[in-house]
Amino acid sequence: MTTTEGARTDRTWLVALAAALWGTDGLLRLGLAEQLPASTVVFWEHLLVAVALLPLLPSALRALARCGPREWIAVLVIGGGASALATALFTAAFQVGDPVTPLVLQKLQPVFAVLAAWVVLGERTRAGYLLFAVPALLGAWLLAFREPLDVEIAAAKAALFSVGAAALWAAGTVLGRLVSAKLSSRDVTTLRFSVGLPFAGLIVAYQGDTYAVSWDNAWGLALLAFVPGLLALSLYYVGLRSTPAARATLAELAFPVTAAVIGVSFLDATLSPTQWLGLGVVVIAVTGLGWHERVRRKPVVVERQPAGAAP
Repeated sequence: MTTTEGARTDRTWLVALAAALWGTDGLLRLGLAEQLPASTVVFWEHLLVAVALLPLLPSALRALARCGPREWIAVLVIGGGASALATALFTAAFQVGDPVTPLVLQKLQPVFAVLAAWVVLGERTRAGYLLFAVPALLGAWLLAFREPLDVEIAAAKAALFSVGAAALWAAGTVLGRLVSAKLSSRDVTTLRFSVGLPFAGLIVAYQGDTYAVSWDNAWGLALLAFVPGLLALSLYYVGLRSTPAARATLAELAFPVTAAVIGVSFLDATLSPTQWLGLGVVVIAVTGLGWHERVRRKPVVVERQPAGAAP
């Protein structure tokens, strides 16, 4: 595949759409968070989707068996790390520290992803990438904090948990791109939830939380599992098959944009002028990146070329 062909088949927009669906998470999770421990909610998210995808698991396992140890390890990290452990670490960061630290350090995720994509996938970025990455990261910063120039980072433990979560989510993006070369998006989605389920169960046990939920929570858990969960991840892995990780990680910034809009529209949240500015900057940067990679002859993210391919 030539570079120009790669630009035409780029699906940055689909990754952004999936990330936007993740942004509905807060609307669905808020009521559950008042009644259930976070680890219990994560466990049931994985359980419901894993049960729904159970008929697809045998074929997914057969497809994985035809791969090598590299893909096996990648699936283990995606399911156990990016899906279950990262969420637990991010939640723990809020519990042991201030509410600012996790949001600040989560912004390191695109940095980790670009570095990992360079090491694992051989992707490289042209200088033009910074024209989209820097405004996108700046916009995400403005969106995250009402007072963007008055942010304090406290507790080292909270910082460690936050960095760990950001690194695992970045690894999930890069390794998802890796396994998508040999596994269908359906198989990757099935394996992510199936592998993540036992890890989510272990986290509940480690924290001493309950596995039991009431029928009053059933509707909320189902919506959470199947909208920002299964539907979003299904679209995400379809998009990731033809979207380099360095582009996908910026497209994922559609998540905080949607979360902010949902918060203002339905959760009585308010945004400061700088937060509205940040929202606009992120939308423009992510949309501009997707447009550029589809129509320009020289994309700003260059994938590794097969041996003998034209540069």
